[in-house]
Amino acid sequence: MNLGLKEKVVLVTGASKGIGKAIAEAFAAEGSNVVLNARNQQELEQVAQEIQRPGGNVLALAADVMKADEIQRLAQQAIARFGTIHVLVNNAGGADAFASFEELSDEDWINVFNLNVLSTVRLTRAILPSMQQQKWGRIINISSESGTQPDPFMPHYNAAKAAINNLTKSLSKAYAKDGILVNTVSPAFIKTPLIEQLLAAQAKERGITPKEAEQAFLRQNRPHIELGRPGTPEEVAAAVVFLASEAASFINGSNLRVDGGSVASI
Repeated sequence: MNLGLKEKVVLVTGASKGIGKAIAEAFAAEGSNVVLNARNQQELEQVAQEIQRPGGNVLALAADVMKADEIQRLAQQAIARFGTIHVLVNNAGGADAFASFEELSDEDWINVFNLNVLSTVRLTRAILPSMQQQKWGRIINISSESGTQPDPFMPHYNAAKAAINNLTKSLSKAYAKDGILVNTVSPAFIKTPLIEQLLAAQAKERGITPKEAEQAFLRQNRPHIELGRPGTPEEVAAAVVFLASEAASFINGSNLRVDGGSVASI
C-alpha cells in the first residue's frame, strides 16, 4: 500500500531513543524527510545515520522543548531547511518525579505539564501556520493509557496526558477546515530501552530472569493487557505512520490506543 508519505516532511520530538526513534525510523522507511529532535545533538546524529534511507533526508536538530525560545528556533530551522512541515509528532514527554500525590511538589506538577503539555502547545503553535498555508497537515500527539485510565500513582503525569487528549480534540475541531487532522496515540507498557533496564534491575534484585520480571510486572501492574506481553516501539510507530498517511484521511480527533486491550472503557 502506498501511504503517500514519500518526501513528506515529518518532525518528531523525543526522537533519540525508544518510541520516538522508532517513529522516526518508520517515516524514513516510507521515504519521508525526517527532522529529529531531542536535547542531545550527538545522540540525534547517531540516530540520523542509523535510519537514513535512499531518497529521503534526515536532519538532526537538538533543542530543549521545555524552553519556549528553543522550540521557536527548532521550528524555524526545520522550515528553513525543508520549506514546510507536513507531519508533526509531539512525542517528547515523561516525568522526572515517580511519586504519589502526597509526595509531589508544585514544582513537580509544573515541570511535568511544561514537558508534556506546554511543549505540545508551543510547537504546534509554531508549526501550524505552515500547515494552514499548504492546506494539509497531520498532528499526532503521543499520550498514554493513563490519560484515559489513570492509576493512583503519578497523578501529575496522568493529568498531563489527559490534558493532551483534550487538547487534541479541541485542535481537531478547530483546524479540520484547513485540511489539518489531529489525533492521539495512547500506548501502554511499551518495552523501550528504559523499561528493559528497569526490568533487568528488578530481575537482578530478585534473583530472577528479565522475562520473569516482565511477567511479574504485567501480573501486578497491567493485568488487563490480554495479550500478556508489553508492546514494542515499532508497534506504536506503525500506528503513528498510519494516522499520518492518506489511508487515514477521514480520521480526526481520535485516540488510537496501542495498549493490548489494557484500557477497559469502550
